[in-house]
Amino acid sequence: MQNTIRNSIEQAQQIYMGLTCMIPQIENAAQIITKRLLSGGKLIVMGNGGSAADAQHITAELVGRFETDHKPIPAIAITTNSSILTAVSNDFGFDDVFLRQVKAFAKPEDVILAISTSGTSPNINKAVEFAKSAGAAIIGLSGKDGGHLKDLCDECLIISSGRTCRIQEAHILIGHILCELIELNMPQ
Repeated sequence: MQNTIRNSIEQAQQIYMGLTCMIPQIENAAQIITKRLLSGGKLIVMGNGGSAADAQHITAELVGRFETDHKPIPAIAITTNSSILTAVSNDFGFDDVFLRQVKAFAKPEDVILAISTSGTSPNINKAVEFAKSAGAAIIGLSGKDGGHLKDLCDECLIISSGRTCRIQEAHILIGHILCELIELNMPQ
């Protein structure tokens, strides 16, 4: 049992240390988001499963507060309305669950934060393809090799791991860093 614990900690440490190579990408992602927010846009965040929870977590930090008091930052997780999620899934199919919402809410000045541990989620990629064609900026948090998502993003932060749990841990660290940088650069 202790070996399993030790291995998990060591894997997480390796991934976290590898993030230092991504500092310019993380900075660029934060700048893209901040620029869009300062221009009157909003942040729309989506993901499936644990990534849906991360979407909610990140938006809560921005609308509420991360570490400092600030004006509410316009951010929305499109993973939260159970009536929309179930109606769209039932009437159009699960692949359109985020697409329909992006069509309803996204404007060209907005930025999409798409979270997918594989980069291959059809519902994420369809929504991102539409948002990109509509002029929104796209930031991706992905894993493994980035999947198709990496090709759709203005900036895609890829955690090169085959373990979903390690990818998710790194995603929430990046999410927190993005929140910190956005918070620092938004008017108080």
